[in-house]
Amino acid sequence: MARVVVSGATGLVGSALVRALHARGDTVVVLARDPSRLALPHEVAFRWDGLREPPPGEALAGADALVHLLGEPIAGARWSPAVKQRILDSRVRSTGELVAALRSSAARPGALVCASATGFYGDRGDEELDEHSAPGDDFLARVCGAWEAEATAAEQLGVRRVSLRLGVVLARRGGALERMLPVFRLGLGGRLGHGRQYFPWIHLDDLVALLLRAVDDAAWSGPVNAVAPGAATNARFTAALAAALHRPAILPVPAAALRLALGEMSTALLGSQRAVPRRALAAGFAFRFPDLDSALRDALA
Repeated sequence: MARVVVSGATGLVGSALVRALHARGDTVVVLARDPSRLALPHEVAFRWDGLREPPPGEALAGADALVHLLGEPIAGARWSPAVKQRILDSRVRSTGELVAALRSSAARPGALVCASATGFYGDRGDEELDEHSAPGDDFLARVCGAWEAEATAAEQLGVRRVSLRLGVVLARRGGALERMLPVFRLGLGGRLGHGRQYFPWIHLDDLVALLLRAVDDAAWSGPVNAVAPGAATNARFTAALAAALHRPAILPVPAAALRLALGEMSTALLGSQRAVPRRALAAGFAFRFPDLDSALRDALA
């Protein structure tokens, strides 16, 4: 049984991870802005907003691993300068504060498992991207690069660091899929732009399993693409979702309209990352939902 500290525990991924940790008998310590409002199974919670100071030292006492999932949603609002600063700070500054807490801790956890994103690679067309591929140079790529650099500093303290580069998470409730469903159920869905951009995705159950493996397996370190092996273009994803709902998908959204409506945030929808989970597969990780059709069937059940 391990003692695992989790930040970002109230989000889609964090709440699923907390439940999985608790179900297997681990002791779960939660870092939260308002611990009194937590409705998750946990043994103890500490107040921490991620930006102003490191988490309390006692939160890390006796911990075997620290999982850091905190981050401002990138699709919550048009990217004004203030929103971009929040996106950056919520990831980079919070990770730096965690590493500062590790630095001042007498007994450090063995592992820091930190979220990142496939946005690290930028817009790369149909180029196959594994964990050795170079970073991109747009806003999200720079955010991810700085995010991972802060987490990497933990290695200098003797802490094993894993940065999971997440694709879009498919889940029964919450996340991107929940936002898409109303439009697609009305038969008004369609590809975005030309639709040839790759859309890296992963089923929530597989992502939680990857997180648990990253916590447990001392052989895992560095970046890991947290995406399913069944890479899909936006057009393929759109068609599969419409078919799963028995609806047409005949109303494409022109790229120009997306850029006009969303500004710079449109790059997150029109950019292409053909990311592959090379390291996870090489380590023998078995995806429960390796292909898009089975993942969508389960997520929509």
